[in-house]
Amino acid sequence: MHPFSYVPAQDPLFGVVDVELDHEGGSLVVDGEGISRVEVRRAAGAAVESHVPIGTRDAECLSMTVDGAAVSLRPAKGFLTRKSYRVDVGAYRLVPDSLDGSKLLRGGAVLGVFSSSGDGGVSVEWKGEPRADDAAVGYALAAAFGTGAEPMWKLTLDALLELWP
Repeated sequence: MHPFSYVPAQDPLFGVVDVELDHEGGSLVVDGEGISRVEVRRAAGAAVESHVPIGTRDAECLSMTVDGAAVSLRPAKGFLTRKSYRVDVGAYRLVPDSLDGSKLLRGGAVLGVFSSSGDGGVSVEWKGEPRADDAAVGYALAAAFGTGAEPMWKLTLDALLELWP
């Protein structure tokens, strides 16, 4: 993948949201008039996984800021269950809930369902009453890590087939 600026998302509550993803360089910037600026960076020299838009799920190799303030970014490793693909940032959690979508929660309450093409394009269907920071974090997590996951039975079958000689 190459660095891209995408056609900005038109969020129904927060207006235009710009997403810039550079998979090779390991950076993501989400910004807009109605939301906070969020940056996610992959450390130089980190191993790059092609199936993760930001390039890694290794928390030690990632940093995130919201309006310039560092926040703790904790992606789970992702393996046999949809929940294992969750990403936590403070009180926020982005967790797959279907093949294509992931729920954004704050303190356990569902705020919206995000969908990402995996290349920086993101859309959302709001469920609650989100704030500007909620939108910024949700767009950033969806763009950086993608959304959705296979059901557990499919992930388990795939893992077993990988072990088969």
